[in-house]
Amino acid sequence: MQDLQLERLKKQIKWAQEKSLFYQRQFAEKGVSAADIQSLADIAKLPFLERNMLYRVDSLDILTMPLSGILRFNVMQQETGEITKFYTNGDIAHNVEMMTRCLVAAGITNASIVALQGDMSDSRLLDIQYALELIGSTVVPMGTDYRQWLRLMELMSMDTLVSTPQLIMQLIIQLQATGKNIVDYPLNRVICCNTQGVQNPMQRHIQDRTKAQVFNLYEPAELGTAGILYPCEAHNGYHIQEDYYYPEIVAFNSDQVVTEPHQMGELVLTSLMNEAMPLIRYRTGQAVMMETEECRCGRTLRRVTTPFSFM
Repeated sequence: MQDLQLERLKKQIKWAQEKSLFYQRQFAEKGVSAADIQSLADIAKLPFLERNMLYRVDSLDILTMPLSGILRFNVMQQETGEITKFYTNGDIAHNVEMMTRCLVAAGITNASIVALQGDMSDSRLLDIQYALELIGSTVVPMGTDYRQWLRLMELMSMDTLVSTPQLIMQLIIQLQATGKNIVDYPLNRVICCNTQGVQNPMQRHIQDRTKAQVFNLYEPAELGTAGILYPCEAHNGYHIQEDYYYPEIVAFNSDQVVTEPHQMGELVLTSLMNEAMPLIRYRTGQAVMMETEECRCGRTLRRVTTPFSFM
């Protein structure tokens, strides 16, 4: 895995330096170039990408290619502002592969009937739909209209719901308003797409109300996908898609990389295969620690755990 990561890291940094105006400037200010990356540890020489920078910089400056090479364009409105993401055919394929792993780890099979609740113009939700269809699951796009939610709940016996915590609670409330209870439906799995953090502060409440097993995905707009971190059936932290994103743990309020296991710090992610918009040392703001023990599920991708986790 480390050999693969280093090979891909070198290519990603070289690509970003050659093709992206934003990274050309970032690397020049730091006095570093792609030639300086000869080991995974050398990633510490590169500048960090702060979250607020992505809202201040023109996304076209980050883009590595002309718009003719772009397959998907997505604009997302966040509390902190508007962010634009571009995707190539390869980017979408990689995101769908990661999402497929996430969904299979949550127990979804070709026999599952999965409801997608939300705006289907969101690229992250489209990735989930494509991954479900790749698995062979039955997909029920529910949209954002509560009247459609209620009608589809009666028409289809969905066993899985993919949504945000806020929309799930709206569904519960709308069902209550019609004299119905969500526990009376065959729902046994809820996948929460969390935009603000790895942890879901509403998880306990959703579990109590739905009596379903809850899995959390981390999908901030800056990452442009929900598949980078995922829980498995062991519910013992979150596996990292290490072949697509290189993880670091950095001390809080510092640039110092934490190398000791079981030390809490901020999760920093670097894309290894992004084509349109590389993310180099993106500071997520999420407090995690790296686990070294093997996961009971048998997956060998490394895991991170979060403080006060409900997992």
